[in-house]
Order: sequence, then structure tokens, then C-alpha cells
Amino acid sequence: MSPRHALRPAPRGHWLLLIIVVSAVAAALVFEGWTTHEVASAQTRKPCTHPVPKAADTGEPVVRIADGTVKTAGMPARTVALTFDGGPDPVWTPRLLNLLREHRAHATFFVSGAQVVRHPELVRRIRAEGHELGSNTYTGSDLSSASAPRTHLELSLTQTALSGTTGVTTKLLRLPMTTQADTLCGGEWTAAQRAAAQGYLVVAADRPLRKPERGVVRQFSQTDTAYGEVKKLLKNRKIEKFATVSEGLGQAPANSPASTVGRWQGQALIQVQGIGHAFVPAMTWVLVISGALALVRLLMLVVFARTHVRRLHRFRPGSPWLREVNEPVTVLVPAYNEEAGIESTVRSLLASTHRQLQVIVIDDGSTDTTADLATWIDDPRIMVIRQPNAGKAAALNTGLIHAHHDIVVMVDADTIFEPETIHQLIQPLAHPAIGAVSGNTKVGNRRRLLGRWQHLEYVFGFNLDRRMYEVLECMPTIPGAIGAFRRDALMGVGGVSEDTLAEDTDLTMALWRAGWRVVYEESAIAWTEVPTSLGQLWRQRYRWCYGTLQAMWKHRRALAEVGPAGRFARRALPYLFLFQVVLPLLAPIVDVFALYGVLFADPLQSVGVWFAFLVVQLLGAGYALRLDKERLRSLWAMPFQLFVYRQLMYLVIIQSVVSALFGTRLRWHRMQRSGSAGDQLTVDPGGRHQSLTSK
Repeated sequence: MSPRHALRPAPRGHWLLLIIVVSAVAAALVFEGWTTHEVASAQTRKPCTHPVPKAADTGEPVVRIADGTVKTAGMPARTVALTFDGGPDPVWTPRLLNLLREHRAHATFFVSGAQVVRHPELVRRIRAEGHELGSNTYTGSDLSSASAPRTHLELSLTQTALSGTTGVTTKLLRLPMTTQADTLCGGEWTAAQRAAAQGYLVVAADRPLRKPERGVVRQFSQTDTAYGEVKKLLKNRKIEKFATVSEGLGQAPANSPASTVGRWQGQALIQVQGIGHAFVPAMTWVLVISGALALVRLLMLVVFARTHVRRLHRFRPGSPWLREVNEPVTVLVPAYNEEAGIESTVRSLLASTHRQLQVIVIDDGSTDTTADLATWIDDPRIMVIRQPNAGKAAALNTGLIHAHHDIVVMVDADTIFEPETIHQLIQPLAHPAIGAVSGNTKVGNRRRLLGRWQHLEYVFGFNLDRRMYEVLECMPTIPGAIGAFRRDALMGVGGVSEDTLAEDTDLTMALWRAGWRVVYEESAIAWTEVPTSLGQLWRQRYRWCYGTLQAMWKHRRALAEVGPAGRFARRALPYLFLFQVVLPLLAPIVDVFALYGVLFADPLQSVGVWFAFLVVQLLGAGYALRLDKERLRSLWAMPFQLFVYRQLMYLVIIQSVVSALFGTRLRWHRMQRSGSAGDQLTVDPGGRHQSLTSK
């Protein structure tokens, strides 16, 4: 997937397919969660408030309700109908079937629809060995307090499950938690009437004290105790016949062939619940892996950040083994329709304490007054170049051609520099092995919630990463907002490449491969304007993420190289892939699983895990804010960030990966600027900018 070969249009069918797959998995997960929750909660039954109707309280276990009349029936003498509730159970159902086959006996299995779709092979075996199937509803929940639609759903889903597994339906029903007919009272009787209206024959059981030789319907669960009782009963010589319920009643079989549509629906139901059933344990593993990766990353960031703080003095001006850098600097400012902020950006550069400056503004085909505003600033250090729109990389290369000095600083046209920034930024270049320096980008327009979220991301995410990258000597990106370079290093790699959408990442990786070191100077602060709407944020991050994937693929061969290039690649590329691609792709599952736990499992446990994760994030963010000398009060916005902002970033990663796989082409997108990058700055009487947050 070279950058140039991955730029064909992405078919919309791929997006439609992705949406369908995600929707199907979500539906399967919700269905599985509902089923599991209902099965787990089907343990108790509410006490009856009204007695069973007299017409049904005859002592006979089989109840037929038709045309407003109630009839009851039982087994003839010396006939026993063995009935098993729930299941099929993967342990006891095969043993019971073996026992019945050994004694050449038939029985009726009242199965749970949820278990049917989980163990279809057992249901087929039940049917193949001549036994009868009845419904025990889908989840086994108490229907005495269920609504009519819920009752209908429980029964119809079970029929669908039977149709898909065995190709038959049933007219026999045993209501969950029903024993004798006299337990069909109150709401249970209402549920029986609803079932009868759909053509079901309600089957209870005879009282345990009724002698088998008188003819009984015996009710068993599928357990070891039931196995022993059935085995003993099968040896009773007073019983002449062990029959199914239908056989004992002398009526036509209760199982009849399902329709073709019913079979298709049943097979679809099996697939849906199979997906959900498989997805839950998979989510558990993903949750464990994602949590472990997140904790490992946070631990790495904190440890290496502390190491970085201890090493800061090495590149500070005045260090005994490093000279102070005072050489003249060329500043490149590529701009496209930046009239809202270009004047503030240029004036902040001209106010620098580093006076030997050449500021080149490259207007890349703007359709507004960007170039005019820069031209009207009356200062001989400014050069304005106008060119047709060709993209940011081309604009920077144009600026390089006109650069007069050996040190080049690249600045985005929405960025405000503090007076000391340029001087601080270039100091690490005193070391001859260092070819480029990343500055400290801060969010200027952070007054609104979206800006605060990005402020936390810049400090907690980007800046902590940069500290670690410097310690490990694998800095993958110098941000376009603020970076210093040796001009000969830039020219040695052919300038700024136009191969990828992340020209800054591509350039930084190229410098490493050329043998240069890249470091981070935290004291060189630049204030940037971040997107103020979710749409603008999406477009910006999509370009960043997709461009980073392109750059990683472009420089993948560095993994096999030796020296600084190989060391950089073997540290940075796996880290980027693992923590900026794989982990964000897995992270949505953590949120889905948390929601699943709240709705269908243990809400307190799920909320507790989520809260623990939040506390860890807050501690890490607090440490990052402290290192950046930022106020801790910004942490109040972080819990809200986990509900909206993080999910948006996940979707950006997913879209970027899909685009990388199928290909798309993006242009140099720009935000709608408001010139608010300097919101966190004030101006002193001398005309210099001062930070409101860190000073």
C-alpha cells in the first residue's frame, strides 16, 4: 500500500458493508444480552393473588382452552409421560437420551428457545430418536406478569428456534415455573389463556404423590438428581408404557413440519444468537487486552516523562558542554485562506526576542486577503510569496528555495508564538547530531468544551508521547505548528515530500532515516487554533490519521535498517501501530461492553470498572498538566470527553483504516479560522505576548 497506489476512490459499497456488519453485530449483541439477562433472572415467581379457575382445578395436568371452555385430561392407567423442562443441557440431555434409548422409552422435552439455538445438535438428536418437543418459552421467564406482546414474543421465538434446528413446530407448552395444574393461578392463568389463543395445549404435571400405575405426567429438570429418579422410574414393572404427551392422550403428534419461511427465519435466529454468544467472550478478552495495553502505555508515558524531566538540562542554554545558538532563522508560514489569523501569527513572530529573522509567508492560492494582510505589515524581515494552490508540502518547498538562513522554523498560519519561543526552539540544534526539534503546541481557543477536550488531548496525549519519544530517540512527528530544522538536513532528504497527507510525519521519519536525531523542546511554546466544530475536527483528524498510516507504510523498510534509522523504526512504528491504530480500534469494544454490562449484567461492577479507568486517566492527565505547568481545573471536562470525544476519535481511526485499505484521495483541508489562537495570551505594555495559563 504505497501512498501513491492507495489513492483511488473508495467504493461506497465498502462503507455500506461496514455499516451492515456493525449493525448486525450490535443487534446480535443486544439480543444475546437480553436473552442472557432474562434467563439469569428467571429464578423466582410472584405469588398468586387469585386461585386457579375451578374448571382447570380437576387434578388433571393437561389443560385445553378453546372457545371459552376449559377441558382437562391426563394419562391412562399404567402410562407415564416423562417430561423434561429447560435445556437442552449439554451435560445431562445426552445422558438422559442414552438412558431412554436403553429402555426404549419416549419422552417429551419442553425446551428453552435460547438453549435450542445454542445446542441445535442436541435438539436434532431429541427429534431423531423419536421424542417429542414442547415449548418452555424462549428465556424461561415468569410470564405471570408479562404483557401480551412479551408472551407472544417468548412463544414465537421458541417456535422459530425449533423451525431452524429441526424443521418442526410444536403445540405443547409448559409455562416456566409451573408444576401442577393448580399452580396456574392469577397471572399464570392469563398467560395460559394467551397461549391457548395461539393454539397451544398447556401441560402441567401430576402431583408427586400420585402413583405411576394410575397414569401420570412426571416433570423433571435436567440434573443428576432427575437422572437418578428417571432411572428408578424406568425400572418400575407396574408401568406398561412410557409415552410422549401426545401418545398418552391418544392425539395426533404435537410436532408438525415448519414452513419454508419459518425454517429460514429459524436459521437466521441461530446465526444472530450465535454471533452474539461468541461475541461476549470475545469482548471479554478484548477488554482485558485493551485494558492491559492502556495501562502499559500510561505506565510507559509516566516513567519516560519523569526520565525526560531529569534530562532536560542537557539541551538548555548555558549547559557547560553546549553553546547557545544565536544564528539567524528563516521562518516559513504556508497559508491558504488564513485571513482571520495570518496577521496575528506574523506579528507574534516579529515580536520574537530572536531578532535575526526572515519570515516567509507562502500564500498557496488563497481566495481571500491572506497575502494582502501579510504584505501590509511594514517590516523588512517579511517576504510574501504568492503561488497557485498546490498543497502545503509544495508551499513549504517554495519557502525553502527562498530561505536565506541555515536554520528553518516551520509554522502553521493559525499559530501564535511567545517572544522566547524561537530562541528556545533552536537551542537543541547546538548538538551536531540533532537535525530537527519539535516545539510544545498548546491549544489557544480552549474556552468551549470542544476546545478543552482538545487541550487535554494535546497535553495528556501528544506532549507526554513526545517526552517518551525523545527519551527513546524515536520522535515520529514534528508538528506543523512549530518545528525547527537544519536547512541542509531538509535539503538532504529532498525537502518536504508530497507523497502523504501527513507531510510533517513523513518528513520527520525521513530525517531519522537520513541519520539525524529529532528531539522535543518543551519550553518552546506555540499557541494554535483547534477546530471549533465536530465536522472540522473530524476532517482534521482524518487527514492526520490517514496521513500517518501512509507515512508508516512508506517508511516500513526502515525496520530492517541499521543505525539510528533502524532503531527509530523498531521503536516508533510498532508503538504507533499498537497504540494509535490497534488500541483505538479495540477501544470501542470497551465502551460497548461497559454498556452491555450496565444493561444486561452487573451494573455496579460495570460502572466500577469504568470509574476505575476514569480515575487512572484523571491521574495521568493531572500529571501531564503539572509537567506542562497547566492548571488542573481543566480536568473537570475529562469525564465528558469519554462519552463523546473519544468515540469520535474511534470513528476517525476506523474511517482512516478503511480508507487505507480501499483507498481514497484527500486534499489539503483547512478549518474555518476565527483568529482565536491567542485567546490564552495577553499583551504587556511593551507589546509582548504573555501566557494567561502557564505564567
